[in-house]
Amino acid sequence: HHEIRTKTNHLYENTKSYQLIKSVIDDSSKSVYQGKIYVDSKAQKTDGYQLSKAILLNEHAEFNAKPELEIYADDVKCSHGSASGSLDEDSIFYLMSRGLEAIEKKITNKTKIISVSHLSNVTGAILPIKEIVQLAHSKNIPVLIDGCQGAPHLKLDMQDIDCDFYAISGHKMYGPTGIGVLYAKKKWLEDLPPYQGGGGMINEVKKEGITYGELPNKYEAGTMATAQVIAFNESIKFMEKVGIQNIEKHEKELLDYGLEKLRKNNSVNIIGNPKEKGGVISFTIEGVHPHDIATILDEDGVAIRAGHHCCQILHDKLNLPATARASFGVYNTKDDIDKLDEAINKCKKIFNL
Repeated sequence: HHEIRTKTNHLYENTKSYQLIKSVIDDSSKSVYQGKIYVDSKAQKTDGYQLSKAILLNEHAEFNAKPELEIYADDVKCSHGSASGSLDEDSIFYLMSRGLEAIEKKITNKTKIISVSHLSNVTGAILPIKEIVQLAHSKNIPVLIDGCQGAPHLKLDMQDIDCDFYAISGHKMYGPTGIGVLYAKKKWLEDLPPYQGGGGMINEVKKEGITYGELPNKYEAGTMATAQVIAFNESIKFMEKVGIQNIEKHEKELLDYGLEKLRKNNSVNIIGNPKEKGGVISFTIEGVHPHDIATILDEDGVAIRAGHHCCQILHDKLNLPATARASFGVYNTKDDIDKLDEAINKCKKIFNL
């Protein structure tokens, strides 16, 4: 059993406080956080904020928060928040892969393939895929990497990563919809059967059997999406012209600025805090559904996404119906983040937060 008690006293006017308590709870441990903000009658224009966050590493772990406000002044702005949940799968995988013994315990003789995302489109976690691949290959297990988020934001070297498969989406790389890339080692493309039949993917068809075309035709059934291919090629040229290193640097600056800005915004809870993080900030506002957040921000010309972001299992684990997500690209500026913060404040006013 672990108990934390804090008390913040505001005794004079124009004082500010910001308190963040983080806990990590494992096994069947129990943790209680009891925080109090006290505002004296002389402490007008007080701004006090208190937030507690807990990560539960075991289904038997427990966390309870008991926030308390004791206010004797009229002109004050005080709030508190609390969030607890299981660590998301991306972060768990990240931590496990730093200690390979832990992930090895998850591998059995039934493990046929390991599939993992390069960059989470919810938490922004960048996984150490090279180490994961090395571990998997030491046990003769192939690795499939979902790189749809990684490709637009990170420098890629397939020979260095050494994965067996890497999937990329065109529209996330400033290209058209309806097209993507599947990188695969030649041995797998030769051994695996085609998943789709059609013109162009066969060599010869007879009553006795069929032989497939040479690679990559074997997997290119039917009429090629010519327009998308041409457009996707231009988007790749665009990224190469800007430079992936410049893109990474730009997005890192925006991410750091955005995190600093939103962490100071009362009632905003940022989802996930991985050590290595890409240009994505998912968040919630206490008392406001993410779909309402997105609708209200849209009226101010701020475009975000709201929902499960193709990861409902993670949201179920975090006990969240959905999250709002702001993503950064080469076209964004710090002014956009300021506008995001202003729109969030307007949203909070609508809900009297």
